Amino acid sequence: MIPDPSFAHLYALSDATGTFGHLAETDHRYRTEDAACVLVAVCRERQPPTVLVEVARTAFRLLSEAQDIDGTVRTQRSSRGRWQGDRHPGDAWGRSVWAFATAAGGGPDAWMREAGVAHARRGLTARSTSSHSMAFAALGAADMVALDPHHRPAAALLADAVTLIGSPRSDPAWPWPEDRLGATDAVVPDALLAAGAALGRPDVVDDGLALLGWLVERQTASGHLSPTPVGGSGPADPVTGFDQRPADVAALAAACARAAAVTGDRRWIATLDLAWQWFAGDNDLDVPVWDAETGGCADLLKRSGPTPDQGAEATLALISTLQCGRLVAAALG
Repeated sequence: MIPDPSFAHLYALSDATGTFGHLAETDHRYRTEDAACVLVAVCRERQPPTVLVEVARTAFRLLSEAQDIDGTVRTQRSSRGRWQGDRHPGDAWGRSVWAFATAAGGGPDAWMREAGVAHARRGLTARSTSSHSMAFAALGAADMVALDPHHRPAAALLADAVTLIGSPRSDPAWPWPEDRLGATDAVVPDALLAAGAALGRPDVVDDGLALLGWLVERQTASGHLSPTPVGGSGPADPVTGFDQRPADVAALAAACARAAAVTGDRRWIATLDLAWQWFAGDNDLDVPVWDAETGGCADLLKRSGPTPDQGAEATLALISTLQCGRLVAAALG
């Protein structure tokens, strides 16, 4: 039984400016990617309490301030209100498009839904040369198509993302479109599934399912998940290794949830359960990665065990995984 997510630790990491990385930070830094994940997480909740809605409002404001007129975003804000780095279409941009689109369809406030449409449209005009960043944006584009089947900017981005990602390689031992696996790679088949379903392209759905099935097999060892370690993995590298990131498990859970929704095939739910069990302790070290008391999650599973830090990225990954499990269970019964 997959439990409901706790937002207690997220509250502890949030203030009037946004959600910062770690409790131990003396100079808080607010990452655009974390704000996007916060907004997605809150919008997935059916009836979020007032305190959680306020966290979402703060995240939305930070994301809107990060966005430029061309749709690109800055990646980080300091506690003094200074934005750092140039605006560019990287993963922060892709996640912001996804978050704005999620808010457009499920934001807790009418103004947020309306503004989400506008900000998503602006973000959809940008493009990235990174298939990873385009994959995140494609998730948002698919959400916009679900709201408006004739949304041309969203359909155009989906088509461009499919082209950039490409088809699986012909080598069955390494069908992955790139030479190495890295961080949150499951967003790639997730995006293909979303794009294929939105565009009416069964061939793209099939490509997504093929890549996801291979990725699940590669990241499963002795009946439990063993996600790609920090530093990545190539064809000649050992399949298992450390350090392991909660965000990779969450990405795999999200892709499997979409696969189950698109196909109705219950076999994908088994991997969703493995994802939750990885957090609960069924992993390469047989130790829990989440903290039942705080609702937080260790930043990494290292060879020596879980790290003591419970940051925003890892905690949001835990929340996302639990939400995906709940959504699929409700949809399939």
